[in-house]
Amino acid sequence: MKVILLQDVKALGKKGDMVNVSDGHARNYIIPRKLGMEATPANLNDYKLKKAHEAKVAAENLAAAKALAKQLEEEKVEVAIKVGEGGRAFGSVSSKEIAEAIKTQLHHDIDKKKIVLKEPFKSLGSFSVKIKLHPEVQGELRVNVVEGKA
Repeated sequence: MKVILLQDVKALGKKGDMVNVSDGHARNYIIPRKLGMEATPANLNDYKLKKAHEAKVAAENLAAAKALAKQLEEEKVEVAIKVGEGGRAFGSVSSKEIAEAIKTQLHHDIDKKKIVLKEPFKSLGSFSVKIKLHPEVQGELRVNVVEGKA
């Protein structure tokens, strides 16, 4: 019996593969556990349409991430920190504060985990921050750290 795998199955194949298995193995193991479905013409057509839709959605997500990366490179955000005498900063600017500044100033909701910082900023100035928008797309944003009210 020909079966289309819906999940990776050890010793059979990867998700999306069409494999030949014995009728008993398909009826008693693969199909009841929803690891695969019988390769009928209707199921093959449905599976091809589903794959085409997933590819289209992935391409749209990639295009949106590239557009957002280009937009972020032209923008900048300001983050204020408390500064004492002699220009010494109290605390630091972490990815959480940068994500909040992006949300309030640029109106983009970016998760703080996607902002790449080697270490938090502990001084005033202008810094460049990398943001992972998609597995294939990485944007860059200018962050100005300015003096806030103490």
